[in-house]
Amino acid sequence: MARPILVPRPQYPETAHALEQQGLHPLLARLYAARDVHTIQETQYRWQHLLAPHSLHHIQQGAQRLADAIEAQERIVIVADYDCDGATACAVAMRALTELGADVDYFVPNRFETGYGLSPEVVHLVCQHPNGKPDLIITVDNGIASVEGVAVANQMGIQVLITDHHLPGDTLPDAVAIINPSLPACGFPSKHLAGVGVIFYLMLAVRAEMRERGAFDVEYQPRFDQLADIVALGTVADVVKLDANNRLLVAQGLKQIRAGRAHPGIQALFHIAGRQTEQANAFDLGFAVGPRINAAGRLADMSIGIRCLCSDDPLEAMELAKELDRINQERRHIESQMHQSALHAAEQLMQLKPSASVCVYQPDWHQGVVGLVASRLKEKYWRPTIAFAPGENGELKGSGRSVPEVHLRDVLDLVSKKHPSLILKFGGHAMAAGLSIHANRLADFIPAFEQAVIEFSGKTSFDPIIEHDGSLALQHMDVPTAQQLSQEVWGAGFPPPVFVDEFNVVFQRVLKDKHLKLRVERDGVIFDAIWFNHAELMGDRIHMAYRLEVNHWNGNSQVQLMVDHAQNS
Repeated sequence: MARPILVPRPQYPETAHALEQQGLHPLLARLYAARDVHTIQETQYRWQHLLAPHSLHHIQQGAQRLADAIEAQERIVIVADYDCDGATACAVAMRALTELGADVDYFVPNRFETGYGLSPEVVHLVCQHPNGKPDLIITVDNGIASVEGVAVANQMGIQVLITDHHLPGDTLPDAVAIINPSLPACGFPSKHLAGVGVIFYLMLAVRAEMRERGAFDVEYQPRFDQLADIVALGTVADVVKLDANNRLLVAQGLKQIRAGRAHPGIQALFHIAGRQTEQANAFDLGFAVGPRINAAGRLADMSIGIRCLCSDDPLEAMELAKELDRINQERRHIESQMHQSALHAAEQLMQLKPSASVCVYQPDWHQGVVGLVASRLKEKYWRPTIAFAPGENGELKGSGRSVPEVHLRDVLDLVSKKHPSLILKFGGHAMAAGLSIHANRLADFIPAFEQAVIEFSGKTSFDPIIEHDGSLALQHMDVPTAQQLSQEVWGAGFPPPVFVDEFNVVFQRVLKDKHLKLRVERDGVIFDAIWFNHAELMGDRIHMAYRLEVNHWNGNSQVQLMVDHAQNS
């Protein structure tokens, strides 16, 4: 297992002092300054600070086309992706368009049958609806690569409006409008909207267009701010960078959840996950609620998740949340089995020949879960990792995860350029990507991928880095500070605070053969600590990187230190 290097995050005392003078808590001022925040306005997350929609490329064309469709009662079908971002984006579109009076339905492709995006097969399936073919298809969280699918739709007399956030290829689909902040021509200041954020912006623009046409006035217009809880869930679950605009969307969603105003599906998912809505934070969305929605797309039918998010009936929402929880438990069981065989395979490969990348495959693996296996192996070996499972028609479906030095989609692009027939399809982001290859080409792909990783990065090995915020003053190691930190919006690109200090180990034991439970002492004060997935005992004195959290138990609240890494002093 790769051993992390502890690196202090740059400190900006002058910026921190200015933030403190503007009214921020001294610790928060220091933490925010280290994360490139310069004014208190960037931390206040009020709706009036939300970036305006108008600079999104094609948004006015998209809004006008949708307003026309609503007025003419054209039949609209939303084609969604099968992950949490896609599900939340679909729910936002369904709820908003229904409120605006649209004739709207949705369709989610089956990841195992039609693959990702608006393929020609999906267009034909959409047209088999009992109500006949639609007049307009809206893609959410997909479509930017669907050149063939959009062409087929156009031939059938169906217009397509694309909303997406993935990186575009060399050729764009011939759609009536493409709304995607990742387009080079798009001047929107934030390039990091999730798919759910893009469709939310389009819904704001459609509402404004219909208001201009006299459909309603400001006082009686639909309240789309009430969709913030669903927008927050998709934004966090898709692990997009939490820039100031995304943090605003997430903060507004969390505020709504904590106030007891979440939609029934989100309330039910919190309940099923054993999380308190009153204490809701971004961690709950990313690690408790999001995975339960994602599990449906991985193993079964994502429409279960969409129905849960669209339901206004608390009883129905609870039944659907229970079903999502059952599917998630099944997913965890499958993942655990696959993870063990993947570890065994990877260990054998590493012993034979150390490498800059990891590629694993087993013929009995589930293609809906290989991404999670790749993620676990990447964390253990800290190198770009792809896990493959059998697909249809003699193909292998691969899902990859990467490290910061290696842009995974660009590496796959490099492989496809050097070996034109090797990869059938690929797409994704810097840190996560998917691909398909012929099963008989796996032996060719592994060295080609290895070489591309080395060529791209100039490295044959990578070191995990834990960026930290230095020492935490003992006066801040209390429940009020921990609660305040937990209520802030942390996540991708805006990491939660990690502190580093020296502790004496007073007590330690291993829980369930895999977690280290500790009691540690610093300057006469004793704290409980836990190090998940670490089963080795430590020495009497340790240098520890940790996060400050609150442990609620039996009506009591106390500080608990979540260990990211520790070494003997």
